[in-house]
Parts: sequence; structure tokens; C-alpha cells
Amino acid sequence: MTAAQETGTPGNRPEETSDIDRILGNVSILVVDDEPGMRNFLMRTLGPRCKRIEEAASAEAASRLLDSHHFDLVLLDNVMPGQSGLDWLSEQRRVGFFADVILMTAYADLDTAIHALRVGASDFILKPFRSNQMLNAVSRCMDQRYLRRENFLLKYELRADSLGARGRLIGNSPGIVSLRRLLEKVAPTPATVLFTGESGTGKEIAARTLHAMSDRADKPFVPINCASISPDRMAGELFGDLASERDGLLLHASGGTLFLDEVGELPLPVQATLLRVIEENRIRPAGAEREIPLNLRFVFATNADLKTAVARGTFRTDLYHRINVVSAHMPLLKERVGDIQELAELFMGKFARQLGVPALPISEAVLLNLARYDWPGNVRELRNLIERSLILGDFPPEFAGQPDSDPEEAAESLYAMERRHILAVLEACAGNRAEAARRLGVSRKTIDRKCAAWND
Repeated sequence: MTAAQETGTPGNRPEETSDIDRILGNVSILVVDDEPGMRNFLMRTLGPRCKRIEEAASAEAASRLLDSHHFDLVLLDNVMPGQSGLDWLSEQRRVGFFADVILMTAYADLDTAIHALRVGASDFILKPFRSNQMLNAVSRCMDQRYLRRENFLLKYELRADSLGARGRLIGNSPGIVSLRRLLEKVAPTPATVLFTGESGTGKEIAARTLHAMSDRADKPFVPINCASISPDRMAGELFGDLASERDGLLLHASGGTLFLDEVGELPLPVQATLLRVIEENRIRPAGAEREIPLNLRFVFATNADLKTAVARGTFRTDLYHRINVVSAHMPLLKERVGDIQELAELFMGKFARQLGVPALPISEAVLLNLARYDWPGNVRELRNLIERSLILGDFPPEFAGQPDSDPEEAAESLYAMERRHILAVLEACAGNRAEAARRLGVSRKTIDRKCAAWND
């Protein structure tokens, strides 16, 4: 009797395997078994459901396949001529092998199970088995892998305090409308994007908006603040370290978007490694002999002048040109006075729910004072002001008081304030609309459209 006959034939009803098909659709599998019948059975069972499947009749053949391809899962027979499956797995872990492994064995003794766990097997399945047993084992293994990754990334975000940056890019000021249009054009492409602008302008929010617009929206978005990681830990955090069994954030982000904030803070040796990773979409953790393919979109942000850093020799010229494929500049909050009301109301509702207190009324006087303030801390400062005001029960006097102006001016809306700001910039540019558009961070067409609407 062949192995395939022993184990039964694949043939679950579609409704029974729909969840399994969904899980396996993006999984690449390597089958390692010296029995042709078993390999044929597994290829027929898993091949139509997974992204890619390969087979190897020996440990040596499996090693050659791992040298040239990446696999998410290995189905490994333990008893093979030459080298046992567990000895081969132990050897592969030492040289840099990160995939999950399900051990196939006909012997259910405790020593084998303990040895399998020690060398890094995720699960084992007893021979003979049926197709649905193997499908369930593979599905369970991949489910656990995804959960581990989600838990790791959630803990990382909590530790990095970046959950506060969740949300979408809101506002209808000219600068934000122009930025949103740019993101809509770039989102379907794999192009790298560099967000520039002062601290607190919302670069991570814009990066998350870009991710949400892309075909990677259901995959991880991994934000990394390069300024918050010490230089001696940077390479291990990003690329992984075999000695410490650290996979690295790039590997956890694979399939999604990696957002490197304050990229100008990267040490030069890490810059060189990152450039190679971006160019080749492959990563080699420290101590590993094998490279691992990546499927990543890289997005960057900085509040520094990278051109100046290049001139000083603190930032690589080749990396600067590689990450600056598409540049998106974040406007200052004082250039977005028309968005202040929407932002203030958004933060007010959010923090009122979190703190369990009634929202404060945002009067016309408060809005005018908010619009007149210079906002050196940009959107982050507005967010902190709203949270602090809710905690204390009122806006600070400089924002709560009636503005010192005539009644007509006090009644003007934020959109009128926006009009006044744009016209003031135009006046400062002696009516040069192209120069005014450059200073405001918007297109010349936006200025022309606004002026036409105002009959100016």
C-alpha cells in the first residue's frame, strides 16, 4: 500500500476548506520526505491551495532548495536515509532558517517530541494521516504564526507609543488636498515615499493614510522611530540577530509597509545595510548564512534637511536618492487654519471618550484664538492642548477669552481666516501666485482657484 493510499485522498468539500484556502493562499511550502508516494500525496493535497510548493527527497536536496528559495513552512519527515529530519533541522537553525516546521513521524514517543521542540519544530503529525488532518495542522501552524506576529507588532507599537498616531489624514485646506491627491496617485505603486516637514505635522498619519490606500492595507504597517533606538541596537532591531533569536522588524513587516521616521538618525553602517535591503528586497540577519526575501513597501520621514546631512557626510548620497523617489511635504498647522476646527473637534471627541468626561464646547471665540496662534508644535501641540483642556475642565485663558478685536472680525469664520492668510502671503510675494503657492506648499492651480472664488 502506498503512502497516499494509507493516508486517504484529498477531497474536502469547498465550504469546509474555505478558511484553510484563505490562510494557505499566501504560503510557500517545502515538502521533505524520501517516500515518493507521500510527497505526491502532499503535493496534490496542498498544491492547489498554497502560493507555491516544492518537494525534496533528501535533506541534501532540501538544503539546496533553501539556499535558492524562501519557504514559510516545511513539512519534514523525521526518518530519512543519510540524515534524520531533526538533525537536519537543528543544522539549518544554526545557519539561519526561520520558517515554521511540522515534523511528520510514525513514532509518538516523548523523547522525539521533546527533541522536536528543542530544535524548533512548531508541531508534529503522526503517520499515517488523512488529508484533512494535514490541512488542519498546516492551517493551525500558520494561524499561530500570524498571531505571534500581530502580538509582537502590537507590543512594539505600545512600547514605542505610536498608537496615538493611528487615524487618517483629515482636512480640506489647500496643502492637505494637494497632499491627498499625491498619495492617491502614489498608493497603487511600489514607489518609496519620503515625507518631510516639521515635527508634529502628521507625517506618520500621512504614511498610514498612504498604506490604507494601497493594496497592502490588510497587511502590517510597522512604524519605527529611528531616533528612539540606540545606535548599538539599531541593526539587530531592524535586520534581526540569529544569536539572540531576534527576527527583526523588517521580517515582521514583510508583506506590508515599513515606516522609518527620523531616517536621518540612522548610523552610517546601518544606512549601508538598509540601502542594500531596499535595492535587493532581501535581508540577512546577523550571524545567518542565508538571505531571506522580503516583500515590503518602504516609507520614510524626516524633519531634518537631508541634503545638508549629505553635504556634511552624515547621510549617504546613494541612500538619499534611493528613498527620495517621491517627496511629500507636510504643511505647518498655521498654514492649515481652515482645518483647525475639524482637527479640534476630532481630538475633543476622542479624548472625551477616553477620559470619560463631557466634551468642552468649542466656541467661535476659542476657534478664532486657535486660528491666530502660531502653533510651533503643529498638530501635535493642538492635540495636547485639547487633551490638557479636557483634564483641567477648561481652555487656557489665552484661548478661552474673547479676542481683542472689533465685533465684525470676531464673527469671521475659520475659512475667512484662511482667505486672509493666503491673501497676506500673496501680498508679501507682490502678487506672484507661483511664489505664494511655493511658500504655502500648494499648487499654482489651487491659488488660482481660490482667487477666482474670492474674485481677487
